[in-house]
Amino acid sequence: MAKIYIFRHGETEDNKEHDFSGIRDVDLDEKGIEQVRQIAQRLKDQKPTITYQSDQIRSKQTLNIVLNGYHPNVQIITDPRIRERDYGDLTGLNKDELAKIDPKDFQLWHRSYDVAPPNGESIKDVEVRVLDFLNEVVPSWRDDDVIFISGHGNSIRPMRRYFEHLSIDQMCSYEYIPAQIFEYQI
Repeated sequence: MAKIYIFRHGETEDNKEHDFSGIRDVDLDEKGIEQVRQIAQRLKDQKPTITYQSDQIRSKQTLNIVLNGYHPNVQIITDPRIRERDYGDLTGLNKDELAKIDPKDFQLWHRSYDVAPPNGESIKDVEVRVLDFLNEVVPSWRDDDVIFISGHGNSIRPMRRYFEHLSIDQMCSYEYIPAQIFEYQI
């Protein structure tokens, strides 16, 4: 059976400030780097054969730290289909302030499955591209593969739905903290 480890990138300044990052490229902060070192420590005894990262800096930094020292010479595939959700006009805005100013629309934009924020993506849009990724790569995995995927909160939602058979409501309801790891065997 193939083993899959999916982990969310470490904390960024946007995460700490509760800002919508979306497709904005932001670095891990010091706490995020430490969180990712903890992922690396937890996964040090695994022997990844294939790793995936999005094309965003925080995903790349996370995977680099996880692999550095423990897993040299592993195939790394960068795939933009697993990037974070595009929050459109909300990118860079503070979630707490927006929730106070416009609580109804905030809740709709933030966790609704098929309603996108202005000029952004819905969770359904993200699911379409992540499922395209999964439907392409999963059949290529061998029984002895160990897969690492460095993702984002909203790209992990459809991955969890795919592997755990979650409902849409379950998928949309979860809040992800930086540096979480999800493990699957297929």
